[in-house]
Amino acid sequence: QVQLVESGGGLVQPGGSLRLSCDVSGSISDIYAMGWYRQAPGKQRELVASITSFGSRNYADSVKGRFTISRNNAKNTVALQMSSLKPEDTAVYYCYVSTWGALQPRYWGQGTQVTVSS
Repeated sequence: QVQLVESGGGLVQPGGSLRLSCDVSGSISDIYAMGWYRQAPGKQRELVASITSFGSRNYADSVKGRFTISRNNAKNTVALQMSSLKPEDTAVYYCYVSTWGALQPRYWGQGTQVTVSS
């Protein structure tokens, strides 16, 4: 059984910071990338950041310079450090794992709410 569990979400003021973490339990031997999507009510789910097993990072234009993704390959954990948060960052954030050869994420976490508001 594979499970992805996110933590670290919550309420933060504009300009503040949060760190999201995703812990993977169960064995996944062919991980290609891990990362984060987010989805606001009534909006499409969008890719926020990803990191491959080789350490290559990609970010959505809207978060470049503000978010940093990191991964511990040995532990199969991924974190998203978010700074200079804006109200438009408010969403449910979902951790994912993709595997070699897959066009879509293979596994998803349950999501963690991030709310940026005064």
